[in-house]
Amino acid sequence: MSERRPAPTVGQVVLGRRLQELREASGLKRDEAARILRVTGATIRRMEMAEVALKIPYVQVLLSTYGVPDEEIAAFVRLTEEANQPGWWQRFHDVLPDWFSLHVSLEGAASIIRSYEPHFVPGLLQTEDYARAVLEAGTVGQTGPEEIERHVSLRMARQKLLTGENPPHLWVIMEETVLRRPVSIRSEVMAEQLDHLLEAVESDRVTLQIAEFAAGPHPGTYAPFVLFRFAEPELPDMVYTEYLTGALYLDSRNEVAAHLEVLDHMTTGAAGARRTAELIRARRADF
Repeated sequence: MSERRPAPTVGQVVLGRRLQELREASGLKRDEAARILRVTGATIRRMEMAEVALKIPYVQVLLSTYGVPDEEIAAFVRLTEEANQPGWWQRFHDVLPDWFSLHVSLEGAASIIRSYEPHFVPGLLQTEDYARAVLEAGTVGQTGPEEIERHVSLRMARQKLLTGENPPHLWVIMEETVLRRPVSIRSEVMAEQLDHLLEAVESDRVTLQIAEFAAGPHPGTYAPFVLFRFAEPELPDMVYTEYLTGALYLDSRNEVAAHLEVLDHMTTGAAGARRTAELIRARRADF
């Protein structure tokens, strides 16, 4: 059986989908493909769903069975070898939940990241002290100072993608509550965070909008979520939303379309760039 790993990379998700498309195009069902490899149909499903790492011999046999030309098989194998390489975030495996690993992988591969955040500044825009305060406030159980610092380090490392080569466009809609909610008894923590947001709104890679109290309710008030869009045509838009002990990754057309419609609706009703900057400056003046 293929080897399990904590979470798939984006490359594995793409290749798994491609394997499924090639199998279906060849007219084979999962059980029929499984008999060729002498594995169960569940193993084929896990390979196609990127729930297990792709073994090169399995991939070669399947692609040959599906009628893929030798030169395309060689290219697919090279992509598989690259996709099976662990992401940089694996060094944080001691504090990174399995359900969040895929989020970090999607984040690093996306061309556009759109998110709605009703409670806190998104992790990609947090200062170190703000992140530490939020993590300390959310600590439940036996999480100690060392683990919190590891989480802070991970969050800061994630932010490097915004200043690296080919950074994604980050488009965030935050509730006005985020500006009003203190995260620390140290006023300078919020002051520095607001200064950081003012810097962010000047970046051509960041779009920040505030959903003002005065605008009333909107259709996104259920929970925070993130929509990832990719340059690769093989990978559809995906939505990430989390709950207390885990997360959901949504990629069905109907679910993604619903979230995209909500984002577009909120974008129309939220403050524009100039008004957002005014709101942040007004709140900054309180410190």
